[in-house]
Amino acid sequence: MLNQVVLVGRLVKDAELKELENGKKVTTIVLAVPRSFKNMNGIYDTDFIECILWEHIAQNTTEYCHKGDLLAIKGRLQSKSIEIDEKKMTKLEVVAEKVTFLSSRTKE
Repeated sequence: MLNQVVLVGRLVKDAELKELENGKKVTTIVLAVPRSFKNMNGIYDTDFIECILWEHIAQNTTEYCHKGDLLAIKGRLQSKSIEIDEKKMTKLEVVAEKVTFLSSRTKE
């Protein structure tokens, strides 16, 4: 069996590094990934995908990447149960195993 995801998209906002009680570092980022086809209105829709980054991947991404930068992420899908307004739901997220910095938006 295989659980592998590859995404290329732009960082929606700057990542914020958090340190957990056990000392592990983590950050959650959101990638804006445009679809490869147009909708009925002739516009490319965009998916906003939440990704979890751990330890050195989280630290490097937080330090070197900023809103608008183009990233490639290789990882796996992970589901977890959450409760919103007393309704149980399943949330899918990508756990990053590798992050590649593809380009940086220059500040003007």
